[in-house]
Amino acid sequence: MNIPQVIFQDDYILVLNKPSGWITNDALTTTTQPVVQTWLRENFKYSLIGDRERRDGVVHRLDKETSGILVVAKTINAFENLQSQFKERRIAKTYIALAHGEIIPKDGEITASVGRLPWRRERFGVLPGGRDATTLYKVVKTLENKEEKFSLVELYPKTGRTHQIRIHLKFIGHPIVGDNFYAGRKTAREDRIWCPRLFLHAAKITFFHPETGKEVKYVSALPEDLLFSQSSLHES
Repeated sequence: MNIPQVIFQDDYILVLNKPSGWITNDALTTTTQPVVQTWLRENFKYSLIGDRERRDGVVHRLDKETSGILVVAKTINAFENLQSQFKERRIAKTYIALAHGEIIPKDGEITASVGRLPWRRERFGVLPGGRDATTLYKVVKTLENKEEKFSLVELYPKTGRTHQIRIHLKFIGHPIVGDNFYAGRKTAREDRIWCPRLFLHAAKITFFHPETGKEVKYVSALPEDLLFSQSSLHES
């Protein structure tokens, strides 16, 4: 199996490229599945290793099937600084997704509050009284196969709610390809004939280095499995 790759590290931060299939944080339910937090403890030595309260320095999370950039703090000061940047929405993230249908308009803003579904606690959705959530988007290109059209889209979440991008795209009628939760089981099953997993990738992050204060940017190219799936479509 692919393992996380180090994009950058210094004495304060570690920037990883997380493969799809890896769970970000330890939990009782992870059993034998690969977990980034466990991998960090087995492969690195820095002051937050073994600090369960601060998740061994993992500042944010990506869903299991989502690939891409994950930021880890090595010190308490770096962890608290980065958490503040997330809370104050000073961190800019770009995701790439392939969504069902042709999204019109080609760029826009999705604002809809998100919360845990009371009738299905493991899932989230657009809920009145949920937490405010905003996602900006831009369609990169429209693709198609014999059956339907798809939108390759860049997404810029302004908030960091659980499953936010997946829920917001579902909310506007364009669920992500391969999304078992939000595209519907039948659709996701048909998607996975030609796309092996959720087509969602954390492609870029910009933040202020917790020690130097300088703005830094890290990028992660679309992985081969998603590139291969995309190549089975053609531009419309």
